[in-house]
Amino acid sequence: MTRPLTLSLGAVFLIGGFVGGTLGGGALIGGAVAVGIFLLILLIVWVLASNAAKEDFFSAYAGARGLSRASGKSNLPPSTPLLRKGDRRYAEQVMNGTLPGGAPGALALYTYEVDTTDSDGDRDTDYYRFTVVMHDVPAVAAKVSDINCQRRSGFRFMDSAEDVFRRMKRLELESEVLDKKFEIFYGPNDDEVWMKQLFSPTFIVWMSEHTPDKFAWELSAGSLCCYVRGHYDNAAELDAMCQAAGDVASRLVGEAGE
Repeated sequence: MTRPLTLSLGAVFLIGGFVGGTLGGGALIGGAVAVGIFLLILLIVWVLASNAAKEDFFSAYAGARGLSRASGKSNLPPSTPLLRKGDRRYAEQVMNGTLPGGAPGALALYTYEVDTTDSDGDRDTDYYRFTVVMHDVPAVAAKVSDINCQRRSGFRFMDSAEDVFRRMKRLELESEVLDKKFEIFYGPNDDEVWMKQLFSPTFIVWMSEHTPDKFAWELSAGSLCCYVRGHYDNAAELDAMCQAAGDVASRLVGEAGE
């Protein structure tokens, strides 16, 4: 219904633009106005079709995996640092249930916004988009309060200088491959020995070689949030993301039960 209405209104504006432009500036101006309106109509139709296809994809994805789905924008609980960032934050395509990784949780396309002002006083908004998977692992809270397993940024020789200003402590592991990809931090009152047991040789290899591109995760008070930059819109990528998050949750719960 939306696209036929858009085309009908577009045709009216197209004719009106051509006639008005012709009367006001001649046939050449009228033709230029008509071309501009036509291109705008094509853009609007493409945007509407793209949004409809996106809704159809996520509806089919959730249905095929037995997940409940909320379309439109909604809020996620601010349970981990990523989910508290920005001046505004919201989630789209929130899906709940037993995820492809085998554990109950939520999958969502998450965005937070940051307002900036330049030297001239002009305001702008930056958008930071992530695909997130969330699991509740309350049993882990008794063992560790906070973990931040983030993608490495900056130079490793700067680690010591940067750590002076951090609240959390850096976990040092004997894995060159893992250290090149990740920086791992844990709460100031958490047990370093337990953290090193969590990152067993098998888990280190998995983290280093078998996680999705740019995969990272954080844990706070028994809430796990795994994330990658960008909004995934591919079933295989979404499944892989859920599987990886489920593996992290399983590893955390398993070590907490030891």
